[in-house]
Order: sequence, then C-alpha cells, then structure tokens
Amino acid sequence: MIKLSGSYQLSSITLPQHTFQIKSNKFKKSDEDFTIWFLEGVLDNHPSYVDCLMYLGNAYTIQGRHEEGLRVDKRLAELRPKDPVVRYNLACSYSLVGNVDAAIEALETSIKLGYKDIRHIEKDRDLERLRYDKRYQELLDKIKRANAARNKEDT
Repeated sequence: MIKLSGSYQLSSITLPQHTFQIKSNKFKKSDEDFTIWFLEGVLDNHPSYVDCLMYLGNAYTIQGRHEEGLRVDKRLAELRPKDPVVRYNLACSYSLVGNVDAAIEALETSIKLGYKDIRHIEKDRDLERLRYDKRYQELLDKIKRANAARNKEDT
C-alpha cells in the first residue's frame, strides 16, 4: 500500500494536506510493469505519441517482451520512416525475435539514413544474433569506410 501525505505550496497557493491510500491492484506493480501500464494508458488516448511509443518499446524490451517491442517499433517506423534511430531500434527488435533477415535490412536502412555509431552497434547485445552473418560485417565495414572518409575530409 502506498501512502502519500504532505502539504504543498505552489507559488502563492497553498494546497491542504492530504493523506490517501492507493488500493487498486493496477498500482501494485513493479516499476517496469507500472511504466508499461501507464504508457499503454497514454497511448490508448494518443496512439501516435512518438516519445511515449519509444519509451514503451524500450520498457517492453527490458521486460523481455520482444514481440510487443517489435510491434511498437514497427509502428514507430510507420510514423517516422526517415528516422535512423527508429530504424536502428527496429533492427534490434527483429534481431531479438530471431528474424535476422529483417534485422539486417532495418540496420542497413538505419545506416543509409545516417546512423553511424559503430561502437554502439558492435556492443549492442540486442544485435547478438547478427554477429555471425556476413551481411552484418559488411555493414560495419561500410560504416568504417564512411567514417574514415569523413575523418579524412575533416583534416
């Protein structure tokens, strides 16, 4: 049971002290379960709220709910088709559900759209299933060449 109490002052307005108990089972959840429940509730009323979808996709992934995370990332890709981070997250979700071909395709799209953080790609555990696919290594080599060319231009 959560007990909240206190007296609060907002600018020149003083709110009276309130003490109440939350008894609903919907509130008796772990932090991640509560986060998911809350975000799903927001999305019921605002289904295209991109920031909320991004947080929800991450929360699903943390909880190991990869199919649901993939569903959210597909929705984000519809809403933001040119966003390299959205496509990168889609690649991660496809990898987590074992769809290597779709993961490689989404990763390639993210790179074409401008995703260049090779260190993150190499360390991201969500992409573990891709590591032994030659297409994955080809994509990394492509980023390395592009980064080297860009660094050469900067000097």
